Amino acid sequence: MGIFSRRQTTATLEPTPAGGVALDSALRGLTGQWTIDGPHSRVGFSVRHAMVTTVRGAFADYDSTLYFDGDQPSESRAEIVIRVASVDTGVEQRDAHLVGTDFFDARRYPEMVFRSTSTVHEGGETFRMAGDLTIRDVTRPVELQLDYLGSVVDPFGFERVGFDGTTTIDRTEWGLVYNQRLAAGGTMVSEKVRLQFDISAIRATAPAV
Repeated sequence: MGIFSRRQTTATLEPTPAGGVALDSALRGLTGQWTIDGPHSRVGFSVRHAMVTTVRGAFADYDSTLYFDGDQPSESRAEIVIRVASVDTGVEQRDAHLVGTDFFDARRYPEMVFRSTSTVHEGGETFRMAGDLTIRDVTRPVELQLDYLGSVVDPFGFERVGFDGTTTIDRTEWGLVYNQRLAAGGTMVSEKVRLQFDISAIRATAPAV
């Protein structure tokens, strides 16, 4: 996310109705439709392996629909559709195992989907987005912490905005139950998986009238 820098101007905070969290007036200008810029974003995960190290991976193929409302963050929404066969952990054999029947079973369940259900501004540059996560046709609620990184117009004239999003899930709740026990105790793959969304989004061009 190095293409973003935090805003250099002093933020102006304005009270929200009914005693809500104060909003940064700079967010108002970000209201609109956005699309994730895949080459400059990362939709990834990390998980403990063999109790002593962390394996990291990402998905390269996904579509997104993002709407941000800087006036009323509760009206913001997001949808990300991920093709699980695009998983990349840097090890071909491991990737093949992940897309097989022990884990994602990509032939039967080719997509993983997140659809937001609510957004709350928690103060400053932090938001909480609740939504439904579907994996292997199992849908369960999750909550993302979203941190606003800033906005910029790049040298090509595109208006960009950056967010970091994180949440931790128990993969077994979505039917991802495969594991192996270790002789000394514990398991080969942790049930807890940290999902990470490092998002660079470009403002969508308004359709021609």
